[in-house]
Amino acid sequence: MAAEPRRTESARPSESARLSESGFPIEPLYGPEALAGWDPDTRLGRPGEYPYTRGVYPTMYTGRPWTMRQYAGFGTAAESNARYRQLIAGGGTGLSVAFDLPTQMGYDSDAPLAAGEVGKVGVAVDSVEDMAVLLDGIPLGEVSTSMTINAPAALLLLLYQLVGEAQGVASSALTGTVQNDVLKEYIARGTYIFPPQPSLRLVADVFRYCRAEIPRWNTISISGYHMAEAGADPAQEIAFTLANGIAYVRTALAAGMAVDDFAPRLSFFFVARTTLLEEVAKFRAARRIWAGVMRDEFGAKDPRSRMLRFHTQTAGVQLTAQQPEVNLVRVSVQALAAVLGGTQSLHTNSFDEAIALPTEKAARLALRTQQVLAHETDVTATVDPFAGSYAVESLTDRVEAAALALMARIEERGGAVAAIEQGFQKGEIERTAYRLQQETDSGERTVVGVNRFRLDEEEPYHPLRVDPAIERRQAERLARLRADRSSTAVTRALDALRRTAEGQENVLYPMKEALAARATVGEVCDALRGVWGTYAPVERF
Repeated sequence: MAAEPRRTESARPSESARLSESGFPIEPLYGPEALAGWDPDTRLGRPGEYPYTRGVYPTMYTGRPWTMRQYAGFGTAAESNARYRQLIAGGGTGLSVAFDLPTQMGYDSDAPLAAGEVGKVGVAVDSVEDMAVLLDGIPLGEVSTSMTINAPAALLLLLYQLVGEAQGVASSALTGTVQNDVLKEYIARGTYIFPPQPSLRLVADVFRYCRAEIPRWNTISISGYHMAEAGADPAQEIAFTLANGIAYVRTALAAGMAVDDFAPRLSFFFVARTTLLEEVAKFRAARRIWAGVMRDEFGAKDPRSRMLRFHTQTAGVQLTAQQPEVNLVRVSVQALAAVLGGTQSLHTNSFDEAIALPTEKAARLALRTQQVLAHETDVTATVDPFAGSYAVESLTDRVEAAALALMARIEERGGAVAAIEQGFQKGEIERTAYRLQQETDSGERTVVGVNRFRLDEEEPYHPLRVDPAIERRQAERLARLRADRSSTAVTRALDALRRTAEGQENVLYPMKEALAARATVGEVCDALRGVWGTYAPVERF
C-alpha cells in the first residue's frame, strides 16, 4: 500500500471527527464507502496465512488462550523466586523477569554506580549463583520465560542456560525470549553499554548461538513498548519498531546468516493502550507490514519468517497514582485490545504500579484480569472478530499508511542506526509526548481522576517497599563469591573473552565459560567495555 501523509489536514475529516492517537481522524460513522475498492483477499487473507492481518495462527485462541505472563522481579533473587512461584501456582503460564538497573547496565551490585538502585525496579542478578536462586524450584523444561534485558542480554541468557544444565534440562528444551533489543535503548530508554556497531554484533552472535545451542529460544523481542512509554503514538511505535527489526535482519544477513535460519525466532513487544479500536488496528497493520517486508525485501520463504509474533504489556504510562483502583478498569480495556489484536502473550499491569512495586494482591488481580478474558468472555470463541469492520479495517489502513510513511523517512536517512545517530526517532517521540502533555494539561484530553472526576481527598494506600538492606546483602554475597571461586580460572576466561571480542568469532562461547567459572555480570561487561568502549550520545542543540 502506498504511504500517505499522516497530518490530519490532508485527510479532510468531517467536523465531528475525533483525532486518533496517531493524529488522523476517527469518524463518528463508517460505512461501505470507507472501504471502497478494498480487497479482502489481499488485505486480509485467512488467519495463519499471508499477509497475517487476521493473526499468525489459523485457530488463534479457539484452541488455547495466549500465554499469560506476569512481569515481576524485585529485591533479591530469593524474594523474586517466591513471587514467581505464587504466580505459577495462581495459574500463570509463563514468567517475565524484570532486572534492576545495575544489572541492566552491566554493573555488579557493589559497584559505586549501583548505589541506591540495587533491587529497586527489578531483581539483582550478579552471577550464576543469583540466577540459580531466582529459578530455584521452577521447572525450566516446562515454563517459558521472558527476560527483559538488552545490552547484557547475552549474559543473562547464558546464565539461564547454565541453571537449566544444572537442573538437568537439555538446552534444546528451553523456551522463552530475551529482549536483546539495544536499538530502542538509544531511542527511548538509555540502558545501553556499548556503541551501536558492537552492540549489533552481539545481537547477531546471540542469533547464531541460539540456532546452534538453544533452538527453541526467541532470540530478540524487538520492542515498541518503551518508545510508547516515552510518548510515541501507535503509528510511531510500529514504524520505529519495525525499522529496528529491519536493521537487525540486515545485520544478521551481513554476518553471513540466511534469513530463514534466524527470522522464525524473531519476536516483537508492543504496548496496549486504552484506545481500543486504534490499538487493534495497530496490531493488524504491524503484522501486514512485517509480512510484506520479509517477503519482498528479504526474500523469506519460510512462512514463519513472515509472521510477526508479539508479546503485549498493558500501558504503564497510562496508569495513575490518583484513584489507583481505576487502573483495574484501564488495564482490562488495554488487555482486551491486545487480545482482539491477536497477541501471543500478555502481561497485565497491576493497579498500584504508578505508586510502587506491585503488592502480592495487586499482582494476583492483574493475572485474574487475563483469566476472566480467557475463560468468562467469548473473545476466544472466534478468530479476529473485527475482520471486515468498516471502522477497524479503515483504521488499520490508516495506521499502516502512517507507519509506512515514517519508515520511508527513516530509510531516507540511511536506515534505523543512522536515523538514531541523527536523533530522528527521539525527536519525533519527544514532539508527540509534548503535544499529549499539553492536551492533558489543557483538559482537551481527559484522564479520569487527574484532570476530571477528581476526589477532594485520596484514600490512603500502603505500597510494597524494598528493604534498603538488600544492597548490603548483595555486596556480601559478591564478596563470598569472589573469595570462594578460582581467581585464576576467572582471569583466564575473561582474557579469552577479550581476545574473541577483538576478533570476529562468536563471543557467547567464551562468555559462557567465564560465567560458568563464576565471573560476575559486571566483570564480563567490563571486559567487553575494555575492547568495545561505551556509548556516549552526541548532544544536539
